[in-house]
Amino acid sequence: MTVWMLLAFATVAFIGIATPGPTVLLALANGSRFGFRCSLWGMLGAVLSDFVLIGAVAIGLGALLAASEFWFMVLKWVGVGYLAFIGLQMLRSKGSLDVSETHGTAGGTPRALFLKSFLVAVTNPKGYLFFTAFLPQFVVATEPQLPQYAALAIIFALLDLVIMAGYASLGAQAMKLLTRRGLVWLDRTCGGALLALAGTLAFYRKTAN
Repeated sequence: MTVWMLLAFATVAFIGIATPGPTVLLALANGSRFGFRCSLWGMLGAVLSDFVLIGAVAIGLGALLAASEFWFMVLKWVGVGYLAFIGLQMLRSKGSLDVSETHGTAGGTPRALFLKSFLVAVTNPKGYLFFTAFLPQFVVATEPQLPQYAALAIIFALLDLVIMAGYASLGAQAMKLLTRRGLVWLDRTCGGALLALAGTLAFYRKTAN
């Protein structure tokens, strides 16, 4: 694996991550609802999911999922249901920083933010299929596989963290600048986008790849 291959991977990965997906939208929403500092927990959950997905591909689980219609459908509908659930929650959001949510038992606890972003990613079968098709193009078959997958995972996770931090910062600034009504509509926009992604996933088929 050459430096040029790593740079090419980083470029394509950056473009893919920067296009708003579920975890990026959650980073934006978490920043606007709970502030940048609390949103870091959600980012860590998403970063862990990157390692889980790439690790799964490295040991062949991605290919197994691609070959099994049953498990693909199970994971797909779990992902659809979870994305829709989060989207509906955000549509009902009050759109303001709630101290009871940040420090209490609601959705703003570190554990809740971490698990929400983690579960959104690992229950999305498109992630496994994407990495299954994408990563081998940057892995040299004649060289040891594990170090190469580890390098790709680290690069992808770092890029993911930087981009999510950017979106979370935008959300945190919106919390300071927007009115309560503006924050309500920001939450509703993110919630609607997550529902749209859930709908897209519901119609997703492996043959599309």
